Amino acid sequence: MRGRKMELLAPAGDLEKLKIAADYGADAVYFGGELFSLRAGAGNLTVEEIEEAVEYLHLKGAKGYMTVNIFAHNEDIEPLRKYLDRIKDIPIDAFIVSDPGVVLLIKEIIPDAELHLSTQANMTNYVTAEFWRRQGVKRLVLARELTLEEIREIRERIPEDMELEAFAHGAMCISYSGRCLLSNFMIGRDANRGQCAHPCRWKYRLVEEQRPGEYYPVEEDERGTYIMNSKDLCMLEHIPEMAAAGISSAKIEGRMKSVFYVATVVSAYRKAIDAFCGDGEAYSFDPEWMKELCKASRREFTTGFYFRRPTEEDQNYQTSAYIRDYSFIGIVKSYDPETSMAVVEQRNKMSVGEEIEVFGPGRDFFSQKLEVLLDEEDLPIESAPHPQQTVKIKMAQPVGENFILRKKKN
Repeated sequence: MRGRKMELLAPAGDLEKLKIAADYGADAVYFGGELFSLRAGAGNLTVEEIEEAVEYLHLKGAKGYMTVNIFAHNEDIEPLRKYLDRIKDIPIDAFIVSDPGVVLLIKEIIPDAELHLSTQANMTNYVTAEFWRRQGVKRLVLARELTLEEIREIRERIPEDMELEAFAHGAMCISYSGRCLLSNFMIGRDANRGQCAHPCRWKYRLVEEQRPGEYYPVEEDERGTYIMNSKDLCMLEHIPEMAAAGISSAKIEGRMKSVFYVATVVSAYRKAIDAFCGDGEAYSFDPEWMKELCKASRREFTTGFYFRRPTEEDQNYQTSAYIRDYSFIGIVKSYDPETSMAVVEQRNKMSVGEEIEVFGPGRDFFSQKLEVLLDEEDLPIESAPHPQQTVKIKMAQPVGENFILRKKKN
């Protein structure tokens, strides 16, 4: 944990996002392999990429946790056994698991593996914590349905060497700790095997069986309603309360999210956690951290179950759309300090004359006008409209690899 009191744990859907998370200050990153992870839609990592990822994280002083948190069916067992045998010599710092059978397989094939209990296992009380301790689990990823008071009591009743991890930021699931059957029932995609279609975000109306085609609004809004559409969790302003409850790892949800999202959210939480751990009693929340956080794609925010039972105020019945005030327009690949020119990989259209913002690991953003834009042959161009084209930009201040360029939407 780099000497810090609370670990900042970030998501990585692919190798690029993993490196960005580490660069922007994550103490640990969780990722899935191509198989047996609950985010089949993420890029996920091949065995070779897992080796590269863990090496990169360790060079950065960070840890790598691998998700193997599916609820396995009979047909998964032998493939999982073979897969674990392939990765057993990679120095993965911990495995995130939920299925007792998967726990047994990992202990059999990788006896010295550190085990973290996934939130999918619905860990809600100290007696269950003791059960999992006896199975060799070192860390409990708590169910999202717990209050801080309940977490505090669990912390008081479990051994000191057991760690508590809890979600601090990201999407909330309508179903108990993500144990959802809705996707499987509606379109045959099993959320508990990594294929959730997120039907909780769809718009619903009521149809009476004898009146097909006659749609009734579930709420008073005649356009229909998103009755299961939760706001996103955000605990950026409440790091002290999480620490006081005994949470040792603050987890960001979002293996499906973009590089821009990972960099922005990790950066904001890094500043908040560092300030809290460094300032102690003198700590005060800086509203600028929230302003920065809100530049990433998001829904409206809630504190979930931490302080009270959620009410209708924690749902959004009008839309499941994201709030996107900024566009991610590019990522720096290299920088020449003599010419102040950066080689940038385009991610969204940018044009000469636009005002852009640039930010990077461990520093605040700066603004500049995009005045010099060149193609790969150093020829001036007016805009960069092609996905992932390589361009060169004159920077107003020094930058480095993996700095992010963004612009405010009109």
